Amino acid sequence: MERASAHPWRRYVALGDSFTEGVGDPDPRSPGGVRGWADRVAEELSIAHEDFAYANLAVRGLLLEQILDLQVGPALALQPDLITLSAGGNNMVFHGGDPDKLADRLDAGVELLSSCGATLVLFTGPDWRSTPVLGHNRTKIAVFNENIRSIASRHNAVVADLWGLRTLKDPRMWDQDRLHLSPLGHHTVAMMVLDTLGVPHRLRPLEPGDLPRGSWPQARAGDLLWARRYLLPWAWHRLRKRVALEELRAKRPTAAPVNSSGQPAAALKDLSQ
Repeated sequence: MERASAHPWRRYVALGDSFTEGVGDPDPRSPGGVRGWADRVAEELSIAHEDFAYANLAVRGLLLEQILDLQVGPALALQPDLITLSAGGNNMVFHGGDPDKLADRLDAGVELLSSCGATLVLFTGPDWRSTPVLGHNRTKIAVFNENIRSIASRHNAVVADLWGLRTLKDPRMWDQDRLHLSPLGHHTVAMMVLDTLGVPHRLRPLEPGDLPRGSWPQARAGDLLWARRYLLPWAWHRLRKRVALEELRAKRPTAAPVNSSGQPAAALKDLSQ
């Protein structure tokens, strides 16, 4: 018999981009064909809580301002008591965004979200120090992270610290494109979020074992191959693509119960109507 997790939340809404949608963690049983850390968190929170409901409004590729414009209103309409928000990574990595200007926009969005009285979780960016090309954004991410901590302090939000999650240094935490988490990475982030919230859970660390050793020339050759195969095509696609707003589809737009696979059960009435 599953043991209920000791927590006060009954309605969880996740906001964000591909990180929150679950890209890199394929699962044909899940909405959109991906699972991800947010689904895993919702699964744990739902154990023995029959009235627990979960919505995921994340859409891959969105910039911070798009996330705030498109997702904050629908999130508040669902009357959540727990909200997670991760935004800004695409701005800094692929659009050269200014971390202070981004923080000003984020602060306004967080103020609006916090007005509903829900527990709000914000994410710092990961440390891409050892990742070629992306590592050049390390200083910007560090500045943005400090802004996020200040915003969280002003609005009584909780910080889920990806920067301090040292296990993300393990290459096996990342998808082959090195931009998105692997299933192992999503599992690890889900554990961190639950631990940050102080929620007992069933998830356990997955021990990947010793990493294979390689020479410096092999590592550099692998970096060049990755840049040609994944980074440059992906960045070009994101910079050139213009997606019509009506084509955007949230992963789970309606708050509904979850089962062990993260699939929606019978949907609750959409409170936005």
